[in-house]
Amino acid sequence: MTVIAVRSGAARILGDSQPGETTEALKIIERISRSGLAELRRLRTVLRAPDNAQSDPSTPAPGLRELAALVDQIAAAGVAVQVSVEGQIRRLPATEDLTAYRITQEALTNVLRHSGATTATLRLRYQPQHLEIECVDPGGVRRPPTNNGHANTGHGIAGMRERVALYGGELQAERAGTGFRVLARLPIAEDR
Repeated sequence: MTVIAVRSGAARILGDSQPGETTEALKIIERISRSGLAELRRLRTVLRAPDNAQSDPSTPAPGLRELAALVDQIAAAGVAVQVSVEGQIRRLPATEDLTAYRITQEALTNVLRHSGATTATLRLRYQPQHLEIECVDPGGVRRPPTNNGHANTGHGIAGMRERVALYGGELQAERAGTGFRVLARLPIAEDR
């Protein structure tokens, strides 16, 4: 939703003066909103299903396998992300994979919404007992608010902290020089 808000604000400002940029912003908004609607439909199906029902396997929940697409979306909104992966990549259980994806998504979205940075670094470190997700931005000129003057009611860092706590992990979210750093440590089983 943040990418949609940022891109729609840009399209509104550019208007007729730069039709190519406006059209590109609208294409991004359409693609991301369709993806978001599909995810909301999956969530609705899960919430309405009996406790013992399985969700439709043809529409899996997002996970780290969608990292490249997420990075492309953030880049299209104006933040180039340098990604590095360290350690032996291994498959995570679905819930941990979704949690890792959501933490990554929120950290990158926070860079886009709050820092004003045009770059960010994302590091995934697979270690024997845990996965570390680190997102660092250098800071920058803050973007004008895209929320029509309303206070920010987001729960980004609190939500990340809650997700990590569910697995007995740790989250650090702190200023790093003129930028910001998020470091999540999710425990994972050794034999996966």
